[in-house]
Amino acid sequence: MGECSGGSLRAGAAAPAPSPLPPRPHLWLLPLQEGDGRPLLSGQEQRWCAGLPEPLQQRYRRSRSQLRQCLAVLLQRPPLEVPLHSPPGEPPTLAAGWGHVSLSHSGPQLLLAWSPWPIGVDLEWAARPLLADGVARRFFPAAEWQQLQGLPAEALRRAVLESWVRKEAAIKWQRGSIAQDLRHWHWDASGAELRHLQHGWTPGCCLRLHDGWCCAVVGHAADQGLWV
Repeated sequence: MGECSGGSLRAGAAAPAPSPLPPRPHLWLLPLQEGDGRPLLSGQEQRWCAGLPEPLQQRYRRSRSQLRQCLAVLLQRPPLEVPLHSPPGEPPTLAAGWGHVSLSHSGPQLLLAWSPWPIGVDLEWAARPLLADGVARRFFPAAEWQQLQGLPAEALRRAVLESWVRKEAAIKWQRGSIAQDLRHWHWDASGAELRHLQHGWTPGCCLRLHDGWCCAVVGHAADQGLWV
C-alpha cells in the first residue's frame, strides 16, 4: 500500500549535514502533483526515471521532486543539494548525519516523512473496500486474528486496514520486506502495542486520519511528529 524513501550522494562527498538537525519528525500529506517548473531530480534520478514505464515515470518524477522540495525547506539546502539516494523500488536513504526519510503514495495522494531517527510511513484511503476476513486470516498472526473475530463487518474492515498500514510502516522502519515480515508484526489494539514477534521490537506507532486518508507513522517519537 505504499513505498518508502530516503537518499545519499553516492557519486561524491555530500555537503556537511545541518547542525543541529530538527529535533522531531516532520510529516507532509500532499497531492501527488508535478509542481511548478521543471522536476527537481538529480542526474542519476533522471536516468532511473527514464528507464521506467511511462506511468511509473510520472509517479517517480513527482514524488521525488516533492520530497526534495520538502527536505530543502526543512534542512535549509537547495533541493538538488539534499543528499538523497532514491532508486526506484527501493527505500532510499539520506547521507550519514542528515536524518532519515520515508515515503508512501496511494492514488493521487503522497505522504512524506523526515526524522532524526529511522522512520516508516504508510498511506491508504480510509474507505478502501477490503476483503477483511480473508486478509486477516491469510496475513495476520493467529493471536491478532483471534482478537478480530466477532467484529461487525465494517468494524472488521477498518481494524484490518488500520493494522495493515501500521505494519507496512513498520516494515519500512525496519528496512524489511512484506513477504518476510508481515506475518511477524502483531498489532494489539487493546494494548495499543505494535510488536515484531520474532525480534521483540516495539517501535513507537501512531495512526492519523486526515481528510479521509489513513496515515501510519512508525519510529521513535512517531506521536510527536510535526504535520507541516
